[in-house]
This record gives sequence, C-alpha cells and structure tokens, in this order.
Amino acid sequence: MKVLSLTEPYATLIKNGTKKIETRSWKTNYRGKLYIHSSSTKIPKEYRNNTALMSLVDDSPFNYGHIICSCELVGCVEMTDEFIEEIKKNKNEYISGIYEKGRYAWILKDIQVLDTPIKAKGHLGIWNFN
Repeated sequence: MKVLSLTEPYATLIKNGTKKIETRSWKTNYRGKLYIHSSSTKIPKEYRNNTALMSLVDDSPFNYGHIICSCELVGCVEMTDEFIEEIKKNKNEYISGIYEKGRYAWILKDIQVLDTPIKAKGHLGIWNFN
C-alpha cells in the first residue's frame, strides 16, 4: 500500500474530512489509493500556537506513528494565483495548508477512517507499507 506521512494536526484533519487538499512543494504523478500516516513527530510549536488551525481539530487523541485513514489521490494541481483565490473561499481548507504560487495541491477524495490504526514508522515522500 502507498502511504504519505504527515505531521499533526494535518493527518487528523484529513481523517476527520476537514482537509481534502494536501499541499506540497513537489508534484506527484501517482493517482490511486493512498493511506495517511500520522508521523511520530509531535505538533510543532508554530502549529500549536495557530489557534485557527487547532480549533479545527476535535477532541479525539492523535494517533502518532500510525496509519489512520485511506483516501484516493485523484489529482495534483500546480497552484496559481487564481487557484489560491478560489481556495480562500473555503476558510477551513485554506488554513489547513500552505497555499503559495508554484506549490502543489494534492486532491484527496473518498476518505475512509481505519477501524484500527496501523502502527508504522513513517518515511519521506510516498512510501510503501506491506
């Protein structure tokens, strides 16, 4: 299975369906099923201090070091000024990513929460877990 590791609270925001676009500095040609892994890294201080971002997370505990949900990666869009202006209309999505011209928006659909999170060590990029 293909997996993408994210720091919290971003992994949980995807799991909860709040975040449907993952923003990255790099593009991918991969399309298909993708599992989301909550990295072992604790929430960085700059994220914890972002009250707007943290207000989007419910009271459920973070599953650090676990694969927590699956989704379909259906597109990868290079961000333009027009794209960013359109995303700004969805405040929750906008504050859940880094939207800058030249970055990439990975479009996620069909998010499914795993009944039992799977313990795994994360990796950079899209990685394989058997």
